[in-house]
Amino acid sequence: MTDQKAPTTIWEDPELPGFRFEATPCPAHGKARLGWLQTPHGVVETPAFIFCGTKANVKAVPMSSVKSTGTQIILSNTYHLMLQPGSQIVADHGGLHKFSGWDGPFLTDSGGFQVFSLAHGGVADEIKSARKTERPKKDVLRITEEGVAFRSYIDGSRVMLTPESSIRVQRQLGADIILTFDECTPFHVDRNYTEASLARTQRWTERSIASYLQPVDDYAPRHGSAGAQGLYGISQGGVYPDLRKRAAETLRTQPFFGYAVGGSLGNSKSQMYEVVEFASEGLHCEKPIHLLGIGGIEDIFRCVPYGIDTFDCVSPTRAARHGWALVPAQIAADCGVHKREPALNLRNATFRHDVTPIDPDCPCEACRTVSRSYLHHLLKARETLAQILLTMHNIATMNRVMADVRAGLAGGSLEPARRIWLGG
Repeated sequence: MTDQKAPTTIWEDPELPGFRFEATPCPAHGKARLGWLQTPHGVVETPAFIFCGTKANVKAVPMSSVKSTGTQIILSNTYHLMLQPGSQIVADHGGLHKFSGWDGPFLTDSGGFQVFSLAHGGVADEIKSARKTERPKKDVLRITEEGVAFRSYIDGSRVMLTPESSIRVQRQLGADIILTFDECTPFHVDRNYTEASLARTQRWTERSIASYLQPVDDYAPRHGSAGAQGLYGISQGGVYPDLRKRAAETLRTQPFFGYAVGGSLGNSKSQMYEVVEFASEGLHCEKPIHLLGIGGIEDIFRCVPYGIDTFDCVSPTRAARHGWALVPAQIAADCGVHKREPALNLRNATFRHDVTPIDPDCPCEACRTVSRSYLHHLLKARETLAQILLTMHNIATMNRVMADVRAGLAGGSLEPARRIWLGG
């Protein structure tokens, strides 16, 4: 059974050349939609996965290999790139695209996430355990109305990041999509802190917008080193529905091309999905919505029906560097693995004599050319080639997942794809 015909919505800003978002609702799956996100450096078919190239590279693989596996868009990190090599050097190349050799769309985060990750740990850590205590703030010196004072992880020097400097750095980096500066509050802080943080983030958002709309250096308003840039506003408010509603109501009055759901998403998977649902509900309109830092296979199938158009997460490439290969649920089950996120740990001795490819249906170079046994050998020998091949495989696999999700939405049912990747 296919979805009933629904009108396609189109969002474009006449002052933002090269940007357009078309979305066709898929009412059989809640707020899910099939989208076509046009940027000055290419089109992204949504729902899509954005791979993390934190320092203007996807670890272990060249951009040509990232492209060959079907990747549409990459995320890089403002905080890291402002420290090394420095955003002016990137601008001197004409932006991240020319600097890195990636000719597709780029997204940069604002650096605000470092307020959270350096002071409190990462989102994944938070969801894995209910963090009740805060680790010492060794790297974040102070959060004030002006911005955030960091201690550089490179040389220990003091770095001040403000809404204005974040936007200025992102304009120099030249990504197609840039984000406002925000504070990403952790789960363990109380409602009073979360509410005060949201109010401060909203003031930072106003300053980010003002900076984005002003000419800076040689750049016209809304433009960076590589051309026009679309600005996304970030939803904060922690796990509190009324604060998320308040954030959404404000964001929808502001001149954003799209939105991102950020901040604390709870201390469990079930709570995370609840927060994503009510946070995205308030934002849902003709504009694209991104979910920051979350993108496991189960997360994608759960959150696409909430209206999430794009996801980013380091886990596919990080898992590859630790010897894990993402696979369909049946392949994992055949190997005795029954996990929420089906994957094979190729370090395990069970693969020492396994002459089969990771996944016979995967078109990546690893699956076309070598066996599980060979990859097991490379991992045990600590050969860099293992990380390269497994990273290429996991990137290709996530792109296959997203292609199956889009095909399922087009055909009226996500269930066949869900069974392939997550099992019965």
